[in-house]
Amino acid sequence: MSKVMQQPIGQKRLTNVAVVRLKKNGIRFEIACYKNKVLSWRSGVEKDLDEVLQSHTVYSNVSKGILAKSKDLETAFGKGRDKTEICLEILDKGELQIAGKERESQLSSQFRDIATIVMQKTINPETQRPYTISMIERLMHEIHFAVDPNSSSKKQALEVIRELQKHFPIKRCPMRLQLTVPQQNFSSLIEKLNVWNASIVSKDESGGQPSIICEMEPGIFRDCDALLRNLQGRLEILAVSMHGEGDTHVDHYDDHEHVPLSRLAKESADPVVELGERVQRQTISVGNNSSTEREGKQNKCSTCDAFVGDSKQYREHFKSDWHKHNLRRKTRQLPPLSVEECSADVEMDDSTEDLKDYSF
Repeated sequence: MSKVMQQPIGQKRLTNVAVVRLKKNGIRFEIACYKNKVLSWRSGVEKDLDEVLQSHTVYSNVSKGILAKSKDLETAFGKGRDKTEICLEILDKGELQIAGKERESQLSSQFRDIATIVMQKTINPETQRPYTISMIERLMHEIHFAVDPNSSSKKQALEVIRELQKHFPIKRCPMRLQLTVPQQNFSSLIEKLNVWNASIVSKDESGGQPSIICEMEPGIFRDCDALLRNLQGRLEILAVSMHGEGDTHVDHYDDHEHVPLSRLAKESADPVVELGERVQRQTISVGNNSSTEREGKQNKCSTCDAFVGDSKQYREHFKSDWHKHNLRRKTRQLPPLSVEECSADVEMDDSTEDLKDYSF
């Protein structure tokens, strides 16, 4: 008796897809797209729709392969609409469905991007040098910042800077500009710069159009540009952000990352001075940094509730009688013992076992 292999028909299995979902008039519609193409389409990088959509078909559930009903499509999108037009509307207005780990990875990457922008745009007002990314990230955690995946990183970075300025000593990096105006308007420009508290680096009053090189807050740039237009002058940006000059590198600030930054605004009446002193204490030579870092990095055993040294000593600790004894105590829900207490406890157990060998 011959056996006939039954082949499934009418099934279109879609695997490894990115699903875009749109809910309209209480009905859910989905389209199947290629991964990493939806964001490219929305940002304008990808122009070919066929490179984005796996098929010009509207589903009610992509994972199960259930097609959307024609009646529901007419109710939600109107009669006579082509499926390609419906797919375009879902692609532009729908929500991209991603897995939990993928979403977590994207949020973590965007969080890092925002911290990088904040680092580039801010300085410590005491040292005139930028903070490191690790410091900025800890400050962002202190103010409980949450990433908005639908907003740009630059916009969120500016919001973070405004929020950090309320709690911590941090300010925007000044811009360095060269301002050139006619001779008759030079005094008006000087008066306005004094009102803005701009720092004048140099002046050149020779010739018919004197110029000034100054540093000012980025928030005043638009007002300054409008003023130069009214004074028939010219503005040139020499540097978008100015940092303090010197031999100190920002990577040297990472030595004492265990210091909780939440105490900056609590322990000192002048947090600017205190944080400045901490940063100055951290700006030591590379050799001292590496040696201090080796001494400071110790691994903690949660079972024994103690620090046990570097990675090699940490591995050896797991083979010790001290760790094994505390592990047995942990199974009986008993607190851990120190090395001395563990030795005394082991000796006591041995004495008890010896007494059992005698009958009185």
